[in-house]
Amino acid sequence: MNKINLYILACGILSISVASCSLDVEPQTSILDASYYKTAAEAETALVGCYDGLQRTTSNGSLSFYVTSEVLADECFGGTGSSDGRGYQALDRFDQSQSTSDNDLFNGTWKDYYAGIFRCNNLLKKIDNINWTGNETEYNSIVGQAKFLRAYMYFDLVRLLGNIPLITVPTTDNVPQDSAVTVYRQIAKDLVDASSKITYPSWSATWAASNDGRATQWAAKALLARVYLFYTGYYGKSDLAGVVTKSQALAGVEDVIKNGGYSLITSSATVKDKNGASHTITPFARLWPASSVVSATDSTLNWSGYAGRGNSETVFAQKFNYTQDYNGNEDGNEWLVMMGIRNVSMYPYGRGWGCCTVNPEFVSSFSSSDQRKIPSIIDFSETTLSGSTLAATFKAAANGLSNQREYTGYTEKKYTPLSLPNGKDEVTGKGSGSFQISQYQDFISIRYADVLLMAAELGSSNALTYLNDVRERAGLPDASSASEENILNERKCEFAFEGIRYWDLLRQGINTAAQIISTPGISVLSGGNSDEVIIKSSNIINTNGLMQIPNTQITLSNGVLKQNTGWK
Repeated sequence: MNKINLYILACGILSISVASCSLDVEPQTSILDASYYKTAAEAETALVGCYDGLQRTTSNGSLSFYVTSEVLADECFGGTGSSDGRGYQALDRFDQSQSTSDNDLFNGTWKDYYAGIFRCNNLLKKIDNINWTGNETEYNSIVGQAKFLRAYMYFDLVRLLGNIPLITVPTTDNVPQDSAVTVYRQIAKDLVDASSKITYPSWSATWAASNDGRATQWAAKALLARVYLFYTGYYGKSDLAGVVTKSQALAGVEDVIKNGGYSLITSSATVKDKNGASHTITPFARLWPASSVVSATDSTLNWSGYAGRGNSETVFAQKFNYTQDYNGNEDGNEWLVMMGIRNVSMYPYGRGWGCCTVNPEFVSSFSSSDQRKIPSIIDFSETTLSGSTLAATFKAAANGLSNQREYTGYTEKKYTPLSLPNGKDEVTGKGSGSFQISQYQDFISIRYADVLLMAAELGSSNALTYLNDVRERAGLPDASSASEENILNERKCEFAFEGIRYWDLLRQGINTAAQIISTPGISVLSGGNSDEVIIKSSNIINTNGLMQIPNTQITLSNGVLKQNTGWK
């Protein structure tokens, strides 16, 4: 039996009872699996395990899909520490020679995703063992959610790696790669099924408070539109793998807009800090903790300006909690620490590992009147509590600028750890209190603004209204037309640093993406010394914008798996 498949099997079965996995426990977990799936309550518990499988794809320290998406785009450079390995630079440049020893960058990612997919497959296989007479609505809802989660994970993998094994039943077979079109066909079928089977009510504050993070029929229809746009753009097709047409994708997002009950956050908030000074939090800033919180005391933050988790704009979110610890409880947002300022906390921004320093050219693409710029980007010219700039404080810190690779004077704000005015990590006293593993900011993977702009791009009769709704919230004048160019430009600023930009570029064609991402050289500082980032368009084209199949998986498959073009 192949080792890779053993790993997937063990992780999948363990989803119900424990948080870590080991090949040694397969007999025990097989017994547990055989005695499970007898009641509706057990099926619901298994479904929670499927959500946990999605959470674990980003919460256990593997190279996360989100961070990868940011490094690959024109928004950010690899960053990290000046003495660290250059794996992130290999991604940023699409160039393995940057780090020849990194032959397994996505091995953990691969295992995490297939473990999560196994959980969904296992539930879908076993759920019919239960008598659902009289509970058909609950049955359909569980099946729909499991299919949504499976589709979500496969969409991440197929975008990232191209041809991958498509596994829809629990198996220990050595499965070869399927064509991308086959994988997309399954994704489309799963999402169509999920959109009809999940019958949660329209969004409401009461419902969201107790169900935040659950997949809904609206989330399935929104994700289906995203899959349609990427697949048809990247592969140059007129429909989604023969399953979904453009008109069907549009009808789905129009239904979300009409009946989902979502809305843009359009009101500002006025909040006071510990000194009684008032701060106006603009509508867009209210979506993100780092751009909306102010000091309440030296050791607490005032969150009243934040629109909150599960607000009316959240269509689907990956949920995290600070209860993560080093004893097997894995529910924290571990990739968030990568985005923090390198080793230094500067209220309200917390310390981290200095990944994804922001490209100055991307910063300059924002209009000066765009109210999304400040909430999206940490500008090191900002003034700190002490009256110095972030740049000066960073330079003076013992492990600050001198330890940062590819410093540009900018880093991202939407997803970054927080610190308190007294310099301590915001997570201090919560869970294990570790700034590395106890971060708990949710990842908002689908926002209502995205639904509006996808509907506009798909040709809605209300396209211009949808586009201008988004622009008006940003404080910008109305556009005169809902052209594809205008919509894509709006997406660039609206979804900056949300893990969306790279895929928006790639679906415009590999040559277009390569032209936009490549740069003949941008000056940066690495370890406080002059450095330059050079990204060649030929590298992007040679890899088709895809990443490396993990070499460990190729070896374990006895060569059944094949490496992507442009990687070794």
